[in-house]
Amino acid sequence: MTDVPTPESPEPRDPRKGPLSFLSGALTAGLLAWLALGLSRRMVVYFAVHPPHYSSPIAQNIAVTLKTLLVGLSFLATFSTGFVALGLALVFLRSLFTARDQNPA
Repeated sequence: MTDVPTPESPEPRDPRKGPLSFLSGALTAGLLAWLALGLSRRMVVYFAVHPPHYSSPIAQNIAVTLKTLLVGLSFLATFSTGFVALGLALVFLRSLFTARDQNPA
């Protein structure tokens, strides 16, 4: 037998997220941003110390393109997770100062 919601008993709603959820998310995203920044720095140093040297101009262009792509993606990951951490930190602060009309999870 299946549970079919009746008009008298509406579906239960998911509980709202509380400040602790926002804080843990902000700390996790901040840690990931810090790790991504370390990886980005190491990539920049490695590629600066080891430039590609190929005799073929096509191979040289492909190597430079891949280097640029990898460094750009690593910094994109750094700033994306950093902005997520900042946003969750702001939502955490906002949740501390707003009125609570429901029970948070």
